[in-house]
Amino acid sequence: MPSKSPAQTLLEKADKKASQSTGWFSSSSTKFEEAGDLYQQAANAFKIDKLFREAGDAHAREAECREQCKEYNDAANAWWNAAKAYKRGYPDLAVQALSQTITHLTKQGRFRQAADREKEIAQIYIQEMHDLRRGCESFERAGDWYAQEDAAATANACFKDAADLHAELEEYSAAIARYEQVANHSLGSPLTKYSVKEYWLRSVLCSLALGDNVQARRSLNRYGTLDTTFPSTREAKFSSALVDAAEAGDLEAFQGSVFEFDQVTKLDNWKTAILLKIKRKLEQDGEPDFK
Repeated sequence: MPSKSPAQTLLEKADKKASQSTGWFSSSSTKFEEAGDLYQQAANAFKIDKLFREAGDAHAREAECREQCKEYNDAANAWWNAAKAYKRGYPDLAVQALSQTITHLTKQGRFRQAADREKEIAQIYIQEMHDLRRGCESFERAGDWYAQEDAAATANACFKDAADLHAELEEYSAAIARYEQVANHSLGSPLTKYSVKEYWLRSVLCSLALGDNVQARRSLNRYGTLDTTFPSTREAKFSSALVDAAEAGDLEAFQGSVFEFDQVTKLDNWKTAILLKIKRKLEQDGEPDFK
């Protein structure tokens, strides 16, 4: 019979300690404190053995012991440690553990840390689970919490990520609202002002993807009044050329503008995807109707 690993031995000791009845001279809080420490040791031993699911489970049991002792800071940390272990191949369990961490942090008014964990959840949804909808919701929640903690730059980054996801989900109006919100915030600081042209370009592309050329034109004009340097930027000229082409239904001019822009500023995946959608819309609008 193979001998038990140190991790397994510690886990059994922890289980035994957590389930034993308390005697006359010891309190249940002492029992759970000791069990929590043993679960933590077991989790670390499992990590040495690269058994991350077992490590996560042990940290989760540790967290429950900390909760029994009303040690909520330690419980939040234990859940976070569980999440870090679960991230190695168990994204759904990582999200559950991070959600438990966030519950403790928000109860303590630690919204900045809660936002950090919510952002982690967003990244797991997108990168591991390919769930854009939930990723978007988590970025927006994190952004709100950062904003209320006066972490404006971090909040903006989350809202920008949410806007990109809204657009990928073809929720263009929601995307436009977020891009404009981020741009308005960025206009106020010389450090972030340079990035406004990018947000406005994305917003115009969303209007074109909606098939709303009138809104695209109005937005372009309004952005030019909000920042008088905008009309001279490559982004503004590109936006304007695309709106002209869309208004004229001129597919060739549209493709020419895209090609030209791409020669100087390489199009990223997001822009490539939305430009393809706009192109298809132009192609459909240009097809004769035989009804």
